[in-house]
Amino acid sequence: MKDIRNIAIIAHVDHGKTTLVDQILKQCSVFRSNQVVRDCFLDSNDLERERGITILAKNISIPYKEYKINIIDTPGHADFGGEVERVLKMADGVLLLVDSFEGPMPQTRFVLEKALSLHLKPIVVINKIDRPDNRPLEVLDEIYDLFIELGADEDQLDFTFVYASGRNGWAIKNLDDPRKDLTPLLEKIIKKIPAPKIEEGTVQMQTTSLDYSDYVGRIGIGRVFRGTLNKTTKLSIIKRDGTIRSTAIKQLFIFDGVGRAEVDEVQAGDICAVVGVGDIDIGDTIADAENPEPLPIISIDEPTISMTFTVNNSPFYGQEGKLVTSRQIRDRLYKELEHNVALRVQDTSSPDSLKVSGRGLLHLSILIENMRREGFEIQIREPRVIYKEINGKKAEPIEVLVVDVPAEYAGKVIELVGQRRGVIVKMENKGNMQKLEFHIPSRGIMGLRTKVLTATAGEAVMHHRFFQYEYFKGAIGEKKNGALISMDQGPSTAYAIDGLQDRGKFFIEPGDVVYRGQIIGEHSKDIDIEVNVQRGKKLSNMRASGSDKAVKIVPAIKFSLEEALEYIQDDEMVEVTPKSIRLRKLHLDPNERKRYNLAKAEEDGD
Repeated sequence: MKDIRNIAIIAHVDHGKTTLVDQILKQCSVFRSNQVVRDCFLDSNDLERERGITILAKNISIPYKEYKINIIDTPGHADFGGEVERVLKMADGVLLLVDSFEGPMPQTRFVLEKALSLHLKPIVVINKIDRPDNRPLEVLDEIYDLFIELGADEDQLDFTFVYASGRNGWAIKNLDDPRKDLTPLLEKIIKKIPAPKIEEGTVQMQTTSLDYSDYVGRIGIGRVFRGTLNKTTKLSIIKRDGTIRSTAIKQLFIFDGVGRAEVDEVQAGDICAVVGVGDIDIGDTIADAENPEPLPIISIDEPTISMTFTVNNSPFYGQEGKLVTSRQIRDRLYKELEHNVALRVQDTSSPDSLKVSGRGLLHLSILIENMRREGFEIQIREPRVIYKEINGKKAEPIEVLVVDVPAEYAGKVIELVGQRRGVIVKMENKGNMQKLEFHIPSRGIMGLRTKVLTATAGEAVMHHRFFQYEYFKGAIGEKKNGALISMDQGPSTAYAIDGLQDRGKFFIEPGDVVYRGQIIGEHSKDIDIEVNVQRGKKLSNMRASGSDKAVKIVPAIKFSLEEALEYIQDDEMVEVTPKSIRLRKLHLDPNERKRYNLAKAEEDGD
């Protein structure tokens, strides 16, 4: 049995942790010499590769000398905090990666706070030292300040650190050391991260994540906290609600390099995967049959945003997707609940719709993106923040928003955030950029990114994370442009779009097939209007100078899924299919829309 070290890697989005793990794998000869190795090995999901972010936590193990280092790759985004909170339970220490220019960012703070509260031993890696604009000593001071701010104890404040370049595969203790390989970092892990504590008693293992196989069903992944887990002994499973039933393990795996190796037993302190225990959920404890003792339940932060998912009932229903019924959507969402612990799904008064709540817009949009790639067609109502009641008063989620922006645009950003009830709490210079920190209601962030990027000529970098619930901040008064709505169904023409360009900006190209009630553009005024984009040019044998002028069309605005969800109003929906993202009115018929608006006006008048 090798000495074990369990370590989680935590970092802000794009600070280079997946790249660093790639280099550790290569230098520790985990891959065979003839094996073709792709970059970003741990970001195996298509969406992770496209967006360059880690969404799902993953486990690998690395042999180094006579040690086995279990590495847990964690997501860097606060919206996937449900993943982070669970997997940190498996670790004894954390590797905190910080960019040598950007310094600690909001998500660094979020994950570090979780790690320190679990009393995990930190090692700080100041990464990307090869950047021309690096400022490692200032960043180290900022990290000390962050540890003090988060209430780290004396032992945690006495953290060890290395400078590194994950891309080039080297780490150094001092800035003038020779830059060879990652040995200094691996040595620090062995010396500074404590070995797992072995408690006396019967076996206990807690599942912190789930895998699924079509052949064997659910696979529970977790750490053995006590005793020896043997697949021949009688075991019981203790559910989150306290119920106990007997179970048996069919197969038992440990992590070996980037794969899994089947074993007969697993010692305390190691991380393993169990197959064949049936209906296993996150947080369940596998314990001894004679003396079943549960481990503490994993606590998970509450969701802050909800959306209503409904069946697609547009005129183009079923043309692009193969999974379109309410039963299929319901089954898929309930299956997601099995491993996505920060998600909530509730029934609504309509049998065709479900209320889905999550940690943020990105959390829910990743789920929607995965569903559309699987062949689903769904419609989504606008995101709403989840309010609570504290001491009899209405309270709402507040976020910490950090904007890095060139100094000349700082005033514009402060003004835009202020209009949405945001309050500036910190302002500091960072090179030729200014770092602005605000506290802003979650509802104020929706649609803000586009406005900030427009106001700063695309130079601003925005990050936000959930902070806490505070009393309701009041209405956000905002001038909203109206919509251009198609009055008919059919392919749009360049002639019609050209003639309507002075009315507003278009979201469609000439030739796109649209339907009645679809939102095809943004009106320049604050009212909705219907337009005819199917109109063709009347052909006659008469000619006049100017009648054949060249058509010049401004390129259409194309929304990503998150941008579309942020853009829509309460009487609008986003239609998502495997090939298209369309915006539409809740009521496609203009008479129904008038009735809806009149009823809403009366309601608001009351």
